[in-house]
Amino acid sequence: MAIVVLFELEQEGALGSDGVEPVVLVVHAAGADPDVPEDPLGVTLCGLDTGPMEHAHYRPVRPGEPWYPPGMEEQRCRDCERALRAL
Repeated sequence: MAIVVLFELEQEGALGSDGVEPVVLVVHAAGADPDVPEDPLGVTLCGLDTGPMEHAHYRPVRPGEPWYPPGMEEQRCRDCERALRAL
């Protein structure tokens, strides 16, 4: 199954450490839409609505790399990760 990596963002307009981008609260995974592979399905692998989330535009480059972007291990959704391992 192809996945799309999504960011759950701080909704209060808080900015990240760079002062420009919003704060990423959690990194989620969703199945890719079979008709439009760049788009996620309607819910993440942990069951949340993907509508308010932002597309991370991240894909692992090599086998064995994590599904989430580098440096975001602490923000990864553990429930999405468990679902990925079960696939």
